[in-house]
Amino acid sequence: MADYQLIIIGGGLAGLAAGIRAARFGLKPLIIEQHSLPGGLNSYYFRQGHLLETGLHAMTNFAPPGVKHAPLNRLFRQLQLSRKEFVTHEQLESEVFFPQASLRFSNNLDLLYEEIAARFPMSIDRFRAVVKEVKAYNPFAEVPWRSARTFLRSRLGEPLLEDMLLLPLMVYGNAEEDDMDLGQFAIMFQAVFLEGFFRPKGTIKDLLELLLAQYRHFGGEIRFRSSVTQILSIGDRVQGIRLQNGEELLADAVLSTAGIPGTAEMSGWSLEESRYIGKMSFMETIYLLPELSLPPEHRAKTIIFYNLNNELVYHRPTEPIDSSWGVICFPGNFHDLPKNSPVQVRVTNAANYDHWQQITPEEYLQLKEKCGQQTSTAVSKILGDYNQNAVFHDSFTPTTIERYTGKRAGAVYGSPVKIKSGKTPWKNLFIAGTDQGYLGIVGAMLSGVTIVNQHLLR
Repeated sequence: MADYQLIIIGGGLAGLAAGIRAARFGLKPLIIEQHSLPGGLNSYYFRQGHLLETGLHAMTNFAPPGVKHAPLNRLFRQLQLSRKEFVTHEQLESEVFFPQASLRFSNNLDLLYEEIAARFPMSIDRFRAVVKEVKAYNPFAEVPWRSARTFLRSRLGEPLLEDMLLLPLMVYGNAEEDDMDLGQFAIMFQAVFLEGFFRPKGTIKDLLELLLAQYRHFGGEIRFRSSVTQILSIGDRVQGIRLQNGEELLADAVLSTAGIPGTAEMSGWSLEESRYIGKMSFMETIYLLPELSLPPEHRAKTIIFYNLNNELVYHRPTEPIDSSWGVICFPGNFHDLPKNSPVQVRVTNAANYDHWQQITPEEYLQLKEKCGQQTSTAVSKILGDYNQNAVFHDSFTPTTIERYTGKRAGAVYGSPVKIKSGKTPWKNLFIAGTDQGYLGIVGAMLSGVTIVNQHLLR
């Protein structure tokens, strides 16, 4: 007899949402999380008395409570959480910054229309047509891979605008280099430009505590500081898991949020692993600054997606990091958020996992410092000498990401090859999260819910 009806590997957002959905409908689930806190990369830690978030810049897919079919509101219904009581703060204004031009956008699409009309007047009608086409596109249909770049080039005929639209979408959710699947593009376009950014009230800690409390309310169990070494199987069905301490737990079904390569290693799934290991990883540095350290024109910006090159080059750098493009986020710059001091600024750049993985601990600290200086030099071209009076700064790298998420090579967005059905060679082993093709915090949670709905509640 099984110990549990469902074992979920990973206590990140996809795993927590899957657990809530399963427990709500009477299944007996167990979440196995290798760390002492839930959330995976979207978690938090404390340094010098300050709570620092990891992963969460902003949530995408904003929608007011009354919009019934919006992903955010659909998610809350599935988890039986009150959307009306879930306080949200919309972004103030974000920007895509290139040497030749910049585009501002917010949760009101009219601002982006105005910006494109002013800077690319020949393309505004074409862009409006793109919006209509994306709204009608089904990104989860099982269709062959299509190039988002080819799609934009054929519709817009403006390479610079193409690059400027792709930068936020790629850096916030693209596991591939140089191009992205049209379905993934449509998901991110909807999430970023058509719905937009917001933050929940409080911090990621509050959101995780809300989800964990709901999971336990429905009777779900979770084990922290436990890691799975093997998924046990007989024939075409999995039987359960073996933990690092040798303990075996039996289950009617197993759901893994460890990504395709990690799941393959645990289960003995025979696949061409190199195809499924993403190359896009990042280094992020968090600065705590006195409020007046920022130039006035940036004190009302939420996120700046910047590229200091003439063209967008979205691929793994040959050096430890590429500071010439990236993301500058101001997590306090959302509507109606209280102004806290010190101000937090987070800078994210593409990084090369191999460089970080092969060095000694002493070299690792030295490289973090060197790359932090490169980041500061690049970002100062936009923000000025923003970090001269930094109260504190800290950073995490591709190896940090791999350690806390289980994603091979620190690939934040997982495999470039997605399995949209969530199915594996075993009838009762499923995957959820980024490797199913869902992106962002809302997407990750919807992925967990979708797997439970489609495969475990029927």
